[in-house]
Amino acid sequence: MEFTESAFTFDCKKNILTGILSRPELPLSRGVLIIVGGPQYRTGSHRQFTLLSRDLARAGIPCMRFDYRGMGDSTGDLHTFENIQEDIHCAVNAYYTRCPELEQVVLWGLCDAASAAVFYAHNDLRIGGLVLVNPWVRTPQGEAKTQLKHYYLSRLINPDLWRKLFRGKFEFGDACKDILGAILKLKTPDSEKKLPLPDKMRSSLEKFQGDILLILSGNDLVAREFEDVVKASWQWRNLLNTPKMTRHELPGADHTFSCRLWQDQVAQWTCEWISKI
Repeated sequence: MEFTESAFTFDCKKNILTGILSRPELPLSRGVLIIVGGPQYRTGSHRQFTLLSRDLARAGIPCMRFDYRGMGDSTGDLHTFENIQEDIHCAVNAYYTRCPELEQVVLWGLCDAASAAVFYAHNDLRIGGLVLVNPWVRTPQGEAKTQLKHYYLSRLINPDLWRKLFRGKFEFGDACKDILGAILKLKTPDSEKKLPLPDKMRSSLEKFQGDILLILSGNDLVAREFEDVVKASWQWRNLLNTPKMTRHELPGADHTFSCRLWQDQVAQWTCEWISKI
């Protein structure tokens, strides 16, 4: 389907945010708003978000992407993913203004942008779905477990490691320092009294009544950390087993889906899922 692209600006807390709208010739009533994880801007790694927006528009799905405060061409101080709720709210408002035929918006986010989408979605009845790609649930202890389990142990069975050992090219000091640091993180209690990030995300997702598409990369420590959180929590497992949840995993794909084949697969899954919800 033919589509047009237009750039525009909108206000957020006395700052000017920049958005790009990919609008099909005959747009559906359900559109996608891409939230960008930091630190990057609306194009995405390897032009990922630009290509995704255009793929969705060709399928008849309007798509908007934007720079939140302090990123790309938007003004203001940089905000972390836990503090861009106002940015998302203003972006949704601007989206509805430019696409009056919209009835629902799906929030699409990669990494910490997925986490930001989770925190926002249950507070806005206009949000009908979430696409969560390699969602960020990192804690110091979780990061350490993931490194030890999925990185260091896998290296022990990697032939390249043993070839380096025999050639005397392996840096034992650096490796031991990294492993020791990971072990110390495991033993260091979280002194903060606030709810850990994985628990905050689960609580927000439980409040969200819409459908959820979860996409995980096969070759990504962020995705493995998310899986470890799920395996360790019966509440998370119950949540992922609910009818509102659809899950896909792409073997071999890295965190940002740097290969066009992987990007096309993510776009296809997104389009198919939106057509069904």
